[in-house]
Amino acid sequence: MNKEKVLEQVQAALTEHRYTHTLGVRDTAVRLAQMYGADVERAAWAAIIHDYAKFRSKEEMADIIKNEGMDTAFVTYGGELLHAPAGAVLAREELGVKDEAILEAVVWHTTGKPGMTVLEKVLFLADYIEPNRRFPGVEDVRAQADEDLDEAVCTALGNTITFLIKKRQPVFEKTLAAYNELILA
Repeated sequence: MNKEKVLEQVQAALTEHRYTHTLGVRDTAVRLAQMYGADVERAAWAAIIHDYAKFRSKEEMADIIKNEGMDTAFVTYGGELLHAPAGAVLAREELGVKDEAILEAVVWHTTGKPGMTVLEKVLFLADYIEPNRRFPGVEDVRAQADEDLDEAVCTALGNTITFLIKKRQPVFEKTLAAYNELILA
């Protein structure tokens, strides 16, 4: 994979704001990977491609998920989740990404799941705390990320669950399961 060429393709698929976010996620993922022993190159690649499908139509993304035999719960729980699994498929097909660890990290970067690898946690957390993010609680999670990866992921999951409940939106089952796994550990 040619990183410069992939970056160009990703940039072309995103808005300027989302591309800036992607670069922030990349830098944060590299730092977290170095801190917590994940493969730094894989973390950078996963971050670069994590939002590749963000601006595809919901219909296209839902069709990709169904046609690939992926977990259709992504479709059930709403449009904000679709870009992650669809993006992994499109990254494989359009960008030539073949590394399954990278693609799996992309699939779970919005929801989390039980049994996440260190790479999956790094991407999930980097997407949540990258420097351009501004929302209540993000500074606390940033501070936790410098001390304990699992604690920071658990807090980010808890914040997301609380946010969704306050908005009377459904909570993805694997998000709840990931939170419970970390709380009970």
